[in-house]
Amino acid sequence: MDSHRSGFVALIGRPNAGKSTFLNQVLGQKIAIMSDKPQTTRNKIQAVHTEADGQIIFVDTPGIHKPKHQLGEFMVNTALETLSEVDLIMLFIDVSEPFGRGEQFILDALRSVQTPVFLIMNKIDKIHPDRILERIEEYRHYHTFAEIFPISAVRNQNVDPLMSHIYEYLPEGPQYYPEDEITDHPERFIMAELIREKVLWHTRDEIPHSIAVIIDDVREEEQRKTYVQATVVVERQSQKGIIIGRNGAMLKTIGQQARTDIRTLLGTDVYLDLWVKVQKDWRNKARFLEEQGYSDKE
Repeated sequence: MDSHRSGFVALIGRPNAGKSTFLNQVLGQKIAIMSDKPQTTRNKIQAVHTEADGQIIFVDTPGIHKPKHQLGEFMVNTALETLSEVDLIMLFIDVSEPFGRGEQFILDALRSVQTPVFLIMNKIDKIHPDRILERIEEYRHYHTFAEIFPISAVRNQNVDPLMSHIYEYLPEGPQYYPEDEITDHPERFIMAELIREKVLWHTRDEIPHSIAVIIDDVREEEQRKTYVQATVVVERQSQKGIIIGRNGAMLKTIGQQARTDIRTLLGTDVYLDLWVKVQKDWRNKARFLEEQGYSDKE
């Protein structure tokens, strides 16, 4: 690259296609939470990758899927709006999974968008190399992709060549963000996501995605210690019991692990005060969604 290139790149794909793993691999720091459950990433995390002669701002769109409730509908609308505003779209697929209605839904949505699309065939470490060519041919029938890249995000295979290609598709432009900045989200958002990740990991199938985490208070205390108070919001009393666990054991485990990640994020010691409360059917309550920043009202 002779000139400075910079631009916005949207990451889309079904849940579990590996977008978060890719982002964390590229950035070398854990900012996109990883869970094997769908609908993990709700907000657009903008992750920034800076080189001497270019800068990529990754926009991690909420999973495009058929909405089942108000939160789902907001997420799909946000994702589709994002796609027409970016310079490049990266569609992630899990190459070891068969083509399904989820992919069809996304490709149908892409028809109305003029932006160039890279097809990122992730998780090539899971299948025989001969099958990769078959999958490429299969996907070529559905869309005219600007580029097709087989990668393994988790093993860092083919990720560097992909990054070079992304820059080729970006316009000449300024450096939008300082080079030490890797996300435009306030630390509170990342803290909430780190706590949510631990809840999802530990409760597995018992707790659906009907949880939210609210950071109620963050206070700097003396001797480089940060006090963080957070509330996990669930829809039912039974879910509250599961998260707290016998004699509070589950909540203690979740708190300890989240505290470790938050300490790394903030670079200070952390006291995490974690609470659980029940708010029935919060996903369909517009006012509550607005308070959580999920509303599209300005």
